[in-house]
Amino acid sequence: MELPTPQDLKERRTDVGLTQAELADRAAVSQPLIARIEGGDVDPRLSTLRRIVNALDEAEGGVTRARDLMQTELVAVGPEVLIREAARRMEDEAYSQLPVLQDGVPIGSITQSDLVRLGEDARDEPVGQHNSESFPTVSPTATLDELTNLLDHHKAVLVTDAGETVGIITEADLAARLG
Repeated sequence: MELPTPQDLKERRTDVGLTQAELADRAAVSQPLIARIEGGDVDPRLSTLRRIVNALDEAEGGVTRARDLMQTELVAVGPEVLIREAARRMEDEAYSQLPVLQDGVPIGSITQSDLVRLGEDARDEPVGQHNSESFPTVSPTATLDELTNLLDHHKAVLVTDAGETVGIITEADLAARLG
């Protein structure tokens, strides 16, 4: 990710017709901070810079967010579900992976690759004994760039809001929506 310069931020702000105060309000920062960043007097924290860039993206319109792409009909299993039941659910739903959730919170994942490695001996054991690490999580406001970067390295991304899983995004979802 290439970070914008203070001049880049100022040009984007003026191009979309925002005052420093309006941008500050949209990014939930102070107007003097925007002025100091644009003047090159202060280097913002990455989280602050992200909020400013996101506010500019939204002002420009057309920004695709996780909430726009996610599947809200989440098919998942709990850690107590038996491996054979997880395999059956994957087959019935035609999914190659499932998140493992406990009380709506992601704690792991189970994939067809995991099932192949486990073999028949583990079919009557709970998923929680064999699940892989959880898929990464993002907020509903995560951008398409963030999602693309994560999906380059993971089979799926879970969308969480206030700690609760509200959706899932896979490469197939991305391709179907943008193709």
